[in-house]
Amino acid sequence: MTEKDPNALSLDEIERIEKLTLRWIFQAVSDFGMEAHEIFLKSPDNVKDIAEDITREMLDRLSGFNVQQRVYGTVDYKKARYVILPEETVRQALFIDSKAEKENRSATIQMSQTSLWIKQRRSDAEVNAKGFLPEISEYGGKNYLTTTCLIHFKYDDDHQGVHHLREVTIAAIPNGKLQGIYNPSNDDGIWLAGRNAPTLGEDFRVRVGFGRLKDKAAWRVQTISYHQSSQECIGSWQS
Repeated sequence: MTEKDPNALSLDEIERIEKLTLRWIFQAVSDFGMEAHEIFLKSPDNVKDIAEDITREMLDRLSGFNVQQRVYGTVDYKKARYVILPEETVRQALFIDSKAEKENRSATIQMSQTSLWIKQRRSDAEVNAKGFLPEISEYGGKNYLTTTCLIHFKYDDDHQGVHHLREVTIAAIPNGKLQGIYNPSNDDGIWLAGRNAPTLGEDFRVRVGFGRLKDKAAWRVQTISYHQSSQECIGSWQS
């Protein structure tokens, strides 16, 4: 089987690899099932730590084709992997971050978690900021396609402060090579203003709007819901 250099991938091939990756994550979340709901109910940790622990455990259970190469990044789960395609293999540097919030319209990402430019308007001012991740990562003299995904846990609390997991949204953030499709200009993109205060010296952040991303490509945002009464974890892939 031929190994293809990520630099030689077409935009369509990058899209297909990101779609295949999101399917893998979707399957991992589905297979983990109501166990995630149970962990939210019973864990004494804060919700961010709970989300991180669940993300690592469920992805390790469906491990895929890992490469024995350490990768570095400011996310909860990072792996060097092979993406196995019918005619070839591609090396991938996979970065997955987890979020835990009481709403699921958007998720905050750091600049170190995307290879896209952030092109948007804030208070009528244009923002043009490059994400810190490279489009193609290099480790050990080999090239890897950089792929970033999010696992967003939506929960609420009862009157006793117990956490009830309601939904998980998984999203594939486009590689920077797909800039012209997903964020070609300051007025056309997937971003919302981030929760950072420049006056307090906080680092620039941005939120990915799940609705905006889904409008660009419906498959890039998938949702799985948790039903405590019937003990069911329900989700179907949306193409």
